[in-house]
Amino acid sequence: MRRKIPSTAALSAFETAARHQSFTKAADELSVTQSAICRQIASLEEFLGVKLFRRDRRGVSLTEAGIVYSRKVASRLDEVERDTLELMAKGGLGGTLELAVVPTFATKWLLPRLPMFIREYPDVTVNLTTQTRPFLFEETEFDAAIHAGTGTWPGTEGRFLMRESLIAVCSPALITPRTKLGVRDWQRYPLLQQSTQPYAWREWFASRGMAIEGDMSGPRYELFSMLANAAIHAIGIALIPRLLVDEELQRGVLIQVANHKYLSARSYHLIYPELKSDKPSLSVFRTWIESQARQYREPLGLG
Repeated sequence: MRRKIPSTAALSAFETAARHQSFTKAADELSVTQSAICRQIASLEEFLGVKLFRRDRRGVSLTEAGIVYSRKVASRLDEVERDTLELMAKGGLGGTLELAVVPTFATKWLLPRLPMFIREYPDVTVNLTTQTRPFLFEETEFDAAIHAGTGTWPGTEGRFLMRESLIAVCSPALITPRTKLGVRDWQRYPLLQQSTQPYAWREWFASRGMAIEGDMSGPRYELFSMLANAAIHAIGIALIPRLLVDEELQRGVLIQVANHKYLSARSYHLIYPELKSDKPSLSVFRTWIESQARQYREPLGLG
């Protein structure tokens, strides 16, 4: 479908004339004739079906519609100019990467490692926005996403980063360190739930060969960061990926309740639209994050 976008020449002539409130001054700045500016403005008004300037014997002035439109056009042209100068200066390298990422993974795993990426690629700016569900890339400004799930979705490509290894943790105020829980003991404590993984506890127990009877329900939290904080405050026992609570375990505010890791069906993936796979900033970030994830997988025997 053809886009309803005026020519850049007409927009440039309009922005300059609007800024000066003069066709003559606009012509001088753009090194064209006044009649050329008049023709560009007239063609833009015809295209829009809206009058942008009032014309009288004293000169020209913007209409109300012209004032509003001139501000928006000036902003867009400034953005295009910045992007153009950046591309020319860096020869296609560097730039900005708009990355959607699951929240706790971003704060606990990615952000602590980003300084290494910045030192290696100082010309690439990585902007992070939290996103917990799959989405359509064409409806957003995102170049890529780090998503926890079972794979990519239609119209995208992806790179596997790491499996999700869940461990059971709680506050030492709830359960004394080195306490071993039997099958019946688990039923005495609230089992905190992650909203998007309602069967995680049942699968974790099954992976240990344990059959826990009765209801395994407990308070539900959307984010792993919420689960971790609930566990720290002794609300119950939480199942959380080890990589997201390493710091809390080292500080002793959380303890691992059982010496057991469960590789869930979920994995972390870097996902991006097929059309953006060759974007320079994405290419270098993809290589870098794969190397970081590979280092993390090795201790789990997943490398």
